[in-house]
Amino acid sequence: MTLMIQPVILCGGAGTRLWPESRGTRAKQFLLLHGQRSLFRQTVERTPAGPDFLPPIVLCGDGHVAMVREQMDDREEMLLVEPMPRNTAAAIALAVAQADADTLLLVMPSDHVITDVAAFHAAIGKGVRLAQRDWLVTFGITPDRPETGFGYIAAGAALGEDGFAVDRFVEKPPLADAEAMLAAGGYSWNAGIFLFRAGRMRDAMLTHCRPIFEAADKALAAGMRDGDAVYADAIEFARAPSDSIDYAVMEKDDRVAVVPAAMGWSDLGNWHTIHALAEKDGADNAVTGDAFLHESRGNLVRAGDKRVSILGMNDIAVIVDGDDILVIPLERSQEVRAAAKARE
Repeated sequence: MTLMIQPVILCGGAGTRLWPESRGTRAKQFLLLHGQRSLFRQTVERTPAGPDFLPPIVLCGDGHVAMVREQMDDREEMLLVEPMPRNTAAAIALAVAQADADTLLLVMPSDHVITDVAAFHAAIGKGVRLAQRDWLVTFGITPDRPETGFGYIAAGAALGEDGFAVDRFVEKPPLADAEAMLAAGGYSWNAGIFLFRAGRMRDAMLTHCRPIFEAADKALAAGMRDGDAVYADAIEFARAPSDSIDYAVMEKDDRVAVVPAAMGWSDLGNWHTIHALAEKDGADNAVTGDAFLHESRGNLVRAGDKRVSILGMNDIAVIVDGDDILVIPLERSQEVRAAAKARE
């Protein structure tokens, strides 16, 4: 039997941490935030292809179907459309329910940056070998700083040269714990990238989160097909409890592996991160659009269709999107989600 791998691109997020640019149908993954192509398009382009790979499945909401089709260009794909958000476990359950049991599913978020694609593909190769042995594989990012905004994965026993059994998952830690884990070694950031045999994940879901899988399975069976898209049935899908794949399955299963990798990864999770990765001038300012900065350092300005002037200001973000303007200290940009909820 020929081993087949099917990429699964998760494209349902709203990206409210990057308000006001990211909202509604113009979600984070479709914006130009790093480089000259959207994060979704970059994900598509680095997705492996070849005789061992099936066309990707793109999981998205109804409001994103048109944008996905536009940004896929002529690349073949299958769309699985979620009628409402139910977090990653239910989304992945839809992909699992439609797959042949022996197909390996490579699950990837659509809104991350990976600059070392060769390292990413090498990690996938290691993950394939583990998934063939019925490990549920997660890919960990080798940490380079004591980050408190990510979950961590603690590596246990080595699984040959391909990876490690997962000892435990660690919630987003306080700074002291993050510093201790970085010093100790053996910890990775949890990137939300997974690889597993579909039948193995189906069994794991039926064991650990049966209501989620059964709701997704019924929603798919009762769904409607329109060309390259399958629309999951709203009544059945709404019965799925909302939970992440980490909580629903990965933290409960006793056969989970991690493949650590240094691949230039970032989740671009807030405006501070956007500034850190952007091209900057001699004063450490990252500017897009019509902006004038005087005696100002370390700022991020995305002027949109306005003219922005900053005088004597340091380390702030000014984000303009139509009539919405966000001004916030970069160090507090993790608080943007609250502002987005208040405005929307």
